Amino acid sequence: MGIGLSLMLSAAGAVLIWAVDWSSASFDVRAAGVILLVVGVIGFFLSLAFWASWGARGIPTRATRRSENTVTVVDR
Repeated sequence: MGIGLSLMLSAAGAVLIWAVDWSSASFDVRAAGVILLVVGVIGFFLSLAFWASWGARGIPTRATRRSENTVTVVDR
């Protein structure tokens, strides 16, 4: 689950909790909203955690090593 989907689930859950004024005998709208909101928030934080740990792997970086009078640039 990505960050975008997590935010959309959280927004849909918040709308169901606080903006929808509909009730049914067989379906609880607020409970569904709470479930969506919780799943969205958990997914958001998990996505951030995995993004932070895997985010810099595909980006080539450049390291500079200096020893006395020479400078060596190494591409990683």
